[in-house]
Amino acid sequence: MSSLLEISPEKLARLIGTPKCPVLIDVRVDEDFDADPRLIPGSVRRNHRELQLWLDDLYGQSVVVICHRGKKLSYGVAAWLRQAGIAADVLEGGFEAWAEAGYPAVPDSSLPERDDQGRTVWVTRTRPKVDRIACPWLIRRFVDRSAVFLFVSPSEVELVADRFQATPFDIDAPIRWSHRGELCTFDVMVEEFGLATGPLLRLATIVRGADTARLDLAPEAPGLLAASLGLSRMYAGDNEQLEAGLLLYDAFYRWCRDATDETHNWPSPKKGA
Repeated sequence: MSSLLEISPEKLARLIGTPKCPVLIDVRVDEDFDADPRLIPGSVRRNHRELQLWLDDLYGQSVVVICHRGKKLSYGVAAWLRQAGIAADVLEGGFEAWAEAGYPAVPDSSLPERDDQGRTVWVTRTRPKVDRIACPWLIRRFVDRSAVFLFVSPSEVELVADRFQATPFDIDAPIRWSHRGELCTFDVMVEEFGLATGPLLRLATIVRGADTARLDLAPEAPGLLAASLGLSRMYAGDNEQLEAGLLLYDAFYRWCRDATDETHNWPSPKKGA
């Protein structure tokens, strides 16, 4: 049973992928991280010895601190954060307990380099519809909550990527993050980021159906396509559309995770009938 200063892996797993997920700080020492160089989805590594350098970025947010086994290192960092007025808990059992429970973890080798502000930077084609909203949602919710997305003319994506050290995605070119055969970019990211859970695989099928005109792949694919095209008509700015689209994918993900067996009808059954 978790103490008042801890959060269980089960509870954290329910928060990851949702807008209410706390900031996840991985403070494992290099030796422990090198033994299993993966990250709990959405977490970022920080050196506990440099705590005073990154502490200011956390004010006003809730934090979960992660070390190897959830002992002295994470407890010490969490205590420092709390004395600075930042709400902080420790992951019960640390990364080791998370991995033993079989929860997903993101390979560090799959992550692009971060900029000098600690963010991953991505670039893709302007006027997104499905995949170019779904992929940023996946990255923001499961990979890097502070990720930056640049939308530019198709012919400029690779040049901008090179000039601004950004990672290109979802373009018609032989790059890592794009369509592969019948798979769309969202499928590729789910697999390579180690996020192939039941709910995300279900969502990936819906995204693939909507993105590749195979609406028969899932009954929900036509609805996602309709909502996506509607959003693209509502917003002239790509970044505005992305922010609105995040809520759309939050809803689809929660349906995939929690509500696939629920139905709705009218009139509702009368009590005792």
